[in-house]
Amino acid sequence: MEFMSAREAADKWGISQRRVAVLCAGKRIRNAAMVGNMWIIPATAQKPVDARSIRYTKRNTKKVKPFLKWAGGKGQLLSELEAYYPFGDKKITKYAEPFVGGGAVLFDILSKYDLEEVYISDINAELMNTYRVIRDGVDGIIAMLAAMQDKFLPMDTEHRKAYYLTKRAQFNDLKVGGSEGVNLEKAAIMIFLNKTCFNGLYRVNQKGLFNVPVGSYKNPLICDEENLRAVSEKLQKVTVVCGDYRQSAAFIDDSTFVYFDPPYRPITDTAHFTAYTETLFRDEEQIELAKFVDDMHGKGAKIVISNSDPKNFNAEDDFFDNIYASYRIKRVDANRMISCKSEARGKIKELLISNF
Repeated sequence: MEFMSAREAADKWGISQRRVAVLCAGKRIRNAAMVGNMWIIPATAQKPVDARSIRYTKRNTKKVKPFLKWAGGKGQLLSELEAYYPFGDKKITKYAEPFVGGGAVLFDILSKYDLEEVYISDINAELMNTYRVIRDGVDGIIAMLAAMQDKFLPMDTEHRKAYYLTKRAQFNDLKVGGSEGVNLEKAAIMIFLNKTCFNGLYRVNQKGLFNVPVGSYKNPLICDEENLRAVSEKLQKVTVVCGDYRQSAAFIDDSTFVYFDPPYRPITDTAHFTAYTETLFRDEEQIELAKFVDDMHGKGAKIVISNSDPKNFNAEDDFFDNIYASYRIKRVDANRMISCKSEARGKIKELLISNF
């Protein structure tokens, strides 16, 4: 019998080499065998039918995208991350994302798969409030955003800045002293600020106050009604939790795919952009997360973790290689967009860590 390599099979079938390896490991390709550290496949083997499209992909489903721009968003890495989606395995019917942020991976998965249960969480209370408001009251938030858009766009630069600062102060007042009765207003203002602030950042000071200055966009789309309605529809069956990632333990089991995208470890001494909340995520927290990942691995969950690669600037820094020593670590290219220094922007390596 003649054989071909996984790379040759990938080229022949138009899929990734990693996907071929997953199919082999899942015994989806008859007579495929592991020789040394590589798969060999019968040259006459046919590409297996993609079970993901049979069981989980909705026909004519609406494509949804994040409703916020979020520092560290994973839109540019979706093609890499998609290779890890394990939903072709009929056993994986749930998804959990305990550091959901802007939700690029979440919305990619919701656009492609109809899963039994989905869980998202984050410790950023204003972010999770906005997810809930869009899910439960999309008409109200669209009306408020449309009104702000109609008022803001015709203004000149100085009046825009003054309006923005008024909304920022209002948001911080609601953030600090608001009750549940202002959740709709707080969510609408958060989206407005995100669409009009510098670089679409969400950053707070040590007091927890949003402090990003106004941006210089010519014609920002503040009210994206079509996408907001699509997002609301996709979130209807999603459990939305404001809380620490550890709370996801009760949801995660051996039927769950979990994606952890924590605040990245700074790759330089000056790159400490972790202030999405007033709580920092230091090396101690990264180590605690790795221990939690071990616990979830013990439950049988399929897990992917992303983080910065310290070897970008220090080839001897084995921090993640050490704390995730028992996992598979892949280094992928990414564009670093957020930096006050232009020379610090551009392509760098990031880590994708998995237990499968």
